[in-house]
Amino acid sequence: MIQAAPSATHPMLWIKAIHVIFVISWFAGLLYLPRLFVYHTEVVDEVEHNRFCVMEKRLYGIALIAMIGTWIFGIWTLMYTPIFMKMGWLHAKLLLVVALSGYQGWLKTRVRAFAARKNEKSAKFYRLINEVPAVIMVVVVILVIVKPF
Repeated sequence: MIQAAPSATHPMLWIKAIHVIFVISWFAGLLYLPRLFVYHTEVVDEVEHNRFCVMEKRLYGIALIAMIGTWIFGIWTLMYTPIFMKMGWLHAKLLLVVALSGYQGWLKTRVRAFAARKNEKSAKFYRLINEVPAVIMVVVVILVIVKPF
């Protein structure tokens, strides 16, 4: 039996929409912050260093708010669809979201290292590490849309 889609006034649809907005915002931060680190490694003067420190701190804060919103609205979405908790694809997705949350925490250590002028990583390192959230994003989208298991 095919069920009709919930109407546009159904709260679940609004909660999902807000969840997706937070996810997009979070990934914007996760993808752009390491790119700022690439450029920050090449800075030679104090004015530029301070400018990058401010940009990194603010972007980290925005990404942190987006991460928290992602978690809140994701959990809220699951409250409307608890059956998903029995599905393997969701367990894999949640594991990746936990990993991304850890990555977010690691980015904070990098923001602090740059601010304290204690960064020991190269621009090449940050270019490579910048691919981590991109790869996870691809896998998460496939898990959520395709639901392979």
